[in-house]
Amino acid sequence: MENVFEDSQGVYNKNRDFTSLFCWQDARKVKLFFYNKILPLLPNEEKFNLDIQLRKTLCSSTANIAEGYGRYHYQEGLQFYRISKGSTYESKDHLISCFDLGYINNDFYNEGLELIEKAKISLNGYIKFVKTQKKGLK
Repeated sequence: MENVFEDSQGVYNKNRDFTSLFCWQDARKVKLFFYNKILPLLPNEEKFNLDIQLRKTLCSSTANIAEGYGRYHYQEGLQFYRISKGSTYESKDHLISCFDLGYINNDFYNEGLELIEKAKISLNGYIKFVKTQKKGLK
């Protein structure tokens, strides 16, 4: 199995970093969806509540994958990936709130759910992959 930091010959590849991970790419799609389609629809009274909570959790989802990828030990990386997973679930809760409060329509709600589910699945897969890599080192 190929190391996530190296090419098939075991040489460090500067072009492979966290941005090459499908889970980061999927989390980024969720973040961009919210920033481009959901946040502009929130009323002014949500500027210091739901808006800020969403911005924090969306940035946390991608940033924790990036930070985990940059950690030396697998176990350390896994902790950051788990935090990202929690942030992704938090984004889902905020999406539900936006729908329940009537800030978004059914189409945006379903689109958001689909993007979030894809991000959760790819992140769970990456966590499983990293655990497998960790076991192979023992």
